[in-house]
Amino acid sequence: MADRVTVIGWDGSPLTDAARSALGAATLVAGAAHHLALPEVPPAAERIRLGSVALAARRIAGHRGTAVVLADGDPGFFGVVRTLRAPEFGLEVEVVPAVSSVAAAFARAGMPWDDAQVVVAHRRTLRRAVNVCRAHTKVAVLTSPGAGPAELGLLLEGVHRTFVICEELGTDREQVTILTSDKAADHTWRDPNVVIVMGGPVAPAGHGGWIAGRDPGAGPRGWALPAEKYGGAVGEGENEPLRAAQLAHLGPRVGDLVWDIGSGSGAFATEAARCGAGVIAVDRDRDACARTMDAARRFGVPLQIVHGTAPHILENLPEPDVVRVGGGGAAVVSAVADRRPQRIVTHAATRDAAELIGRDLTEHGYQVECALLQSVELDTRAWTEKERSVAFLLTGRLPVRNP
Repeated sequence: MADRVTVIGWDGSPLTDAARSALGAATLVAGAAHHLALPEVPPAAERIRLGSVALAARRIAGHRGTAVVLADGDPGFFGVVRTLRAPEFGLEVEVVPAVSSVAAAFARAGMPWDDAQVVVAHRRTLRRAVNVCRAHTKVAVLTSPGAGPAELGLLLEGVHRTFVICEELGTDREQVTILTSDKAADHTWRDPNVVIVMGGPVAPAGHGGWIAGRDPGAGPRGWALPAEKYGGAVGEGENEPLRAAQLAHLGPRVGDLVWDIGSGSGAFATEAARCGAGVIAVDRDRDACARTMDAARRFGVPLQIVHGTAPHILENLPEPDVVRVGGGGAAVVSAVADRRPQRIVTHAATRDAAELIGRDLTEHGYQVECALLQSVELDTRAWTEKERSVAFLLTGRLPVRNP
């Protein structure tokens, strides 16, 4: 095992004295090509071109001597330190950090970033990174080949965002470009790059928050809020108890894309967005689309609103993770099931209608649950009944995916 392993972050500026000292004593140096070309790398040191960090860690673990790993930016922030410290390699590392590429990107843009979400986009995580960009007003995306600015822009079709694209930060070829997301695919971008994605409701300037990223406690306390919070009466299938059950059964979370078909007042779509998920709200009624937009603005959450009639309007929408079907019946539920979201919730007014939907979901391979929900609202001044509602709540879960 290596006698000493030092991880040095490099942001293009001159190395610190501590970094120079560690590098000068190294008998093995691992890094990218531009790291290994640094004049401070000892000529006699063994050099490892850093592709797979895990493979490099195995080489380092078997090395007798002093090892140094060079990495861009802060190696402890979405960097190599996590892999090097994995138990299977048994390495104890010292870290000499540098300015992270995210911090450098926001510095170039002249913006604070304590209120930003930070995500990593690989080919396997690109869709989830895009969903975070749908759901939040300021996101920094650490990109990779095949999951860069062009791909982000293409997957954000229909959602207006501004991109600040920072290429090769800290080098002589550094370049910062500002454009709208729909123009990103028209260019070829150099790696490595960081994309700051901005857009959606603008929050009033304040004195800063108390937690980095999105404040999970922002907005009114609780879920399935009363109808008056959404500007008045809610429609069928939107009363508070049913809405709470739908939200609980879907469990929308950061990185998910939610379809809300038949958005009505916008209450469910807004609450799913408050959970941190990206949301596409669909309704055939233009007034309902307007009400949904008003609700989203009232709570300061980004939504994409699509006017059209399901199931035809669903054909060109991006892949959903979870779906609420608030209207359209069995035909819409069947079309949604064809897209294979992890979970589907809907409701029916009669047992026959519930059975028809349940059978279709079962034929699509979903595990189906159905519950008869009855709620009675009481006037607590006289303890008399004000309103009664009854609905069959259906939930379909794909057994082959993570819950």
